Amino acid sequence: MSDGSMSNRTRVVITGMGWVTPLGTGLDAVWEAMLSGRSGAGPITYFDPQAFDVRFAAQVKDFDPKRYMEEREARRLDPFAQYAMAGAVMAVADAGIDFDKTDRTRCGVILASGIGGLIELEEQTRKLVAKGPSRVSPFFIPKLMMNAAAGNVSIRFGLGGPNFAVASACASANHSMGLALRALQHGDADLILTGGSEATVTPTGMAGFAALRALSTRNDAPQAASRPFDKERDGFVLGEGAGILVFETLEHALRRGARIHAEVLGFGQSGDAHHITAPEPTGSGAVRAIRQALADARVQPGDVSYVNAHGTSTPLNDEAETNALKEVFGAVAKSIPVSSTKSMTGHLLGAAAAVELIACTLSIRTGRIHPTINYSTPDPKCDLDYVPNQARDCAVRVALSNAFGFGGHNTCMVVGKYAP
Repeated sequence: MSDGSMSNRTRVVITGMGWVTPLGTGLDAVWEAMLSGRSGAGPITYFDPQAFDVRFAAQVKDFDPKRYMEEREARRLDPFAQYAMAGAVMAVADAGIDFDKTDRTRCGVILASGIGGLIELEEQTRKLVAKGPSRVSPFFIPKLMMNAAAGNVSIRFGLGGPNFAVASACASANHSMGLALRALQHGDADLILTGGSEATVTPTGMAGFAALRALSTRNDAPQAASRPFDKERDGFVLGEGAGILVFETLEHALRRGARIHAEVLGFGQSGDAHHITAPEPTGSGAVRAIRQALADARVQPGDVSYVNAHGTSTPLNDEAETNALKEVFGAVAKSIPVSSTKSMTGHLLGAAAAVELIACTLSIRTGRIHPTINYSTPDPKCDLDYVPNQARDCAVRVALSNAFGFGGHNTCMVVGKYAP
């Protein structure tokens, strides 16, 4: 934790946050929606879904990119990059950064996406098939590429430090934030914009995940479809959006008089080496990642106040994660509050972990934990305290955020209450 034991390495803090979610944009509005247990799921409106097995998702609503960028710039960005830019603009404003008074070469951007510019890929493929190669846009590749969000955010703010993209499916944003933490600890930068973004509520995105039988099929009740750890869960709800955070060395933050939301304490990662889409059933890979994160954070299992679960609402993932938490926390596992943001936002894939780390940070700041909604039928195989249906007052000193992805990617971030 934040004590003398940390004195031999660079401390890293969170000074800014911004998100674009199916529950809205802006820290306070979305946080209130989460605390009230609102669902962002509903019928798909981006295209006609009638021929699809799954006809609902958690779409971003009422998003106007021109609030965050010039119209010309917006036209040159796929929605996944628009969401990232909007989140970055909000995070920079929240952090109170004046880059004109900052060494921009010591500031970087490390962002994630699980899939990248899928909307642009579909649009230009349709043009290619219907009208031939000459009609493909010259902006196709710059909009499609997964590093477009990181590159454009770097250009927007003139940041010349580390700048790259990360992809590890649903663990992507945790990997990006873990790498940002390491870059700051190793002196590669003083400040990094990090997190993830995703925009895959498209015909191919929906059809692909449905073909995997990964999605809930509750077309008659979209808002009740994402039900992590509930016995009647039948798959996740596809979501979209972005979560962007400002990670900063404590020294740099104090020097500029920044408000500190929380401290980034540790990061852990592992591989299942088991199956490309299914988790290792016992959760052994997740156990290694969580234990590594706790060791890196220099906290004991008993120090953890709250776990923001990966909690996808799929039968295999929720059971494996429960097994992992029980293995790591032992006798105290059932006394630690565990909740799933995805019960409300759906699964934001490469952006999920960033949105969820913001939720952890707000729990630390406000002393409240958002619920896991749609929890009505307990599953004997998932028997922890999932903060069912109602927000809870809780003094959170240390929070743990899990993210596991297709490919067997396991990640865990640990954040804590900042103490000088």
